[in-house]
Formats: sequence, C-alpha cells, structure tokens
Amino acid sequence: MNEQQNPATRPGSAVTVIGLGPMGQAMTRTLLTAGHPVTVWNRTAGRADGVVAAGATLAATPAEAVEASDLVILSLTDYRAMYDILDGASASLDGRTLVNLSSDTPERSREAATWAAGHGAAFLTGGVMVPAPMVGTQAAFVYYSGRAPVKESHLAALALLGTPRHLGDDPGLAQMMYQAQLTLFLSTLSALMHATAMLGTAGMKAREALPELLSCADSTGDILRAGEEHPGTALDAGRHPGDLSTVTMMGATADHIVETSAALDLDLALPLAVQAHYRRAIENGHGSDNWTRIIDSIREPR
Repeated sequence: MNEQQNPATRPGSAVTVIGLGPMGQAMTRTLLTAGHPVTVWNRTAGRADGVVAAGATLAATPAEAVEASDLVILSLTDYRAMYDILDGASASLDGRTLVNLSSDTPERSREAATWAAGHGAAFLTGGVMVPAPMVGTQAAFVYYSGRAPVKESHLAALALLGTPRHLGDDPGLAQMMYQAQLTLFLSTLSALMHATAMLGTAGMKAREALPELLSCADSTGDILRAGEEHPGTALDAGRHPGDLSTVTMMGATADHIVETSAALDLDLALPLAVQAHYRRAIENGHGSDNWTRIIDSIREPR
C-alpha cells in the first residue's frame, strides 16, 4: 500500500524546529506538507498554535523537542538564544544533527560547532536566502557549511526548504556568505529609500519613483557582467583598468550626490560613506583606475 502512495505524502523522517518566528513557521509548514512529522518548541508557546493546527506536535520543553528527532533545525534571533534554550537539553544532543539557520557572526558559528561537537552532535551552519513566504519554493536556496557528515535523510529534508548550496567545511563560511549577501541587500534598500526621498522633494510620489529606481537596481548586475572579462577575475588578479569608468569620475558623482542631499536637508550618512570610498582611493593615487579600486580601503581601512 505504501509503495503506491504519492511520494509527496509518504511519511518522512522526523524533524524538530525550534523557534517559530515567520521563518520557523514557514519551514515547519513546508516539512509538514512534504509528509515529515514535525515537533516544535518556542519560548512563547502561543506562536505554535497555527502549525500545531496544521499537524505539528508541540513539545513541552526544549529537551523533549530535541529528543523527538535526529534532525533539529534552529531558527532563532541569534546564537546566544541557542545556548539559552539548549544548555538545559545538552544531554539529549548526542548523536543528533543541529542545523542552525539563525543569523550571527561567522566566529560565533565556529564556536557553536565546537560546542555542539563537545556534546556529540553534528553541526551545520546555514543561511536562508529568501524571505519566509518563499521558503520551499523553487526560488529558495540555503547556504550551508560545516565539516560534520549529514545523513542522506536529513539532506532530503533540508532540500525541501530550498536548494542546498554547501560552501565547505568551515562552519563560519555559510554565515559569512549570509552576512555578505545581506550587506548588499540592506545597503541596496537604504540606497533605494534615499533615492526615493530625493525624488520626493521634487514632488514625485514613491509609486512613481520606485518603478524607475527598481529598474536601475535590476540592471546593475547586467551592467557588471557585460564586459568581456568576469569582474571577479580582474579583482582577484588585482587589476583595475580604468578604460570605461574611473575612480575620479565616479567620485565626482558621489560628490554631487552629497551636495544634492545636503541641499535637500536629507540624512547624509549613506552618501558620505560612499563618497569616502572614492576620496580615499583618489588620495592614494588611484584616480585613473576603475571604480573597483575602492575595495583597497575597504579591505584595509587604516
């Protein structure tokens, strides 16, 4: 009878999800839909009501949640929360796999891997690179890193959340990639709001400005990839050819943005930071190089 079941509805291996913010709830629902028994725990038990109604089991304690499954997924505010929750359940960690999908620093991820190994648990660091509503969709992907072997059944369950991209053995590398991606994301959002505020001073509504600004954001990647050589190849080789754009040219634009923003009485934190990158490159004698030269003072700010 089981052989004739739809694979999507066959019972899967048990999974525990600790932390039921929007991301934890989305992961729980995705796993339940795929047929995995899911045990959940959250500091505020009421947050579990929706997923329990969908079929999840609410554990009374963190230890009970850990003991319910070999695979334990953590979706918390930071790594400190992991210790706060699991320190009292550390005796139950032996032989289990902890996958921490919380945000923190790479070094804290490495420390957590050592802590988990000390309790006999395998440990993977992860970074989910889509918002909660996109978990489990074809657009979803998750960076992982860690040297501990992971069971095939666990990999299959994790793949349901998003396409896994394993970066290597260093437990901090997935966290580093997550932070790098969010550096780009958050900076872009701030730039988008700054640009929207600029246009707003000229009477343009956000609903009119955003389509124009988003088209620029969308095209940025295409522009960077348009050259004959991959931009990363030149960077890795330390080459900054200024045949298409120079630090001086881009720096002048940065100056104009600062002047315009100041005249409009807007916050200058973002444009001043950008301006500083170009000014340092010019001061260091690289005005005729490509704008990528600004990476030098980012790498070595002193």
